[in-house]
Amino acid sequence: MFHAPRNLFRTLAVAEAVSWTLLITGLILRATLDIPVAVAIGGGIHGFVFLSYAATAILVAKNQRWGAAPTAIAVVSAIIPYATIPTELWLARSGRLSGAWRIAESDDPRDAAWHDRLLRVLLRRPWILALLLAAGVIVVFAVLLILGPPGGRE
Repeated sequence: MFHAPRNLFRTLAVAEAVSWTLLITGLILRATLDIPVAVAIGGGIHGFVFLSYAATAILVAKNQRWGAAPTAIAVVSAIIPYATIPTELWLARSGRLSGAWRIAESDDPRDAAWHDRLLRVLLRRPWILALLLAAGVIVVFAVLLILGPPGGRE
């Protein structure tokens, strides 16, 4: 399913947009029908997908060797409702999502860096990489839940 960085990035970009719909629906239900649990559910899903998208954007940026600006745009686009979709389209049209996972060393001198070697090791073991990313997202999500929602608790 995720044989190319573009597939993974696109999937998470769409999931992030869908999670915005859940959060906005929850906010509307709370405001109109006084159902606060709708925000807790929609917000929780959105928060988890937001973090997953950010982790994916960083992984794909590292694999595709994006500079700081495209990487920041990709990550920050998740803050603006539905902006991950046009961001994905821009990245695809500009060729930044083209190509395969970099699982083999090339002649590029950057491939000798420890972090590029580590990336290749993990990309050759996608289940381990997926578990590490999931664990990282879960830890950050749990810490953020403990700290509380933006704006404080009601």
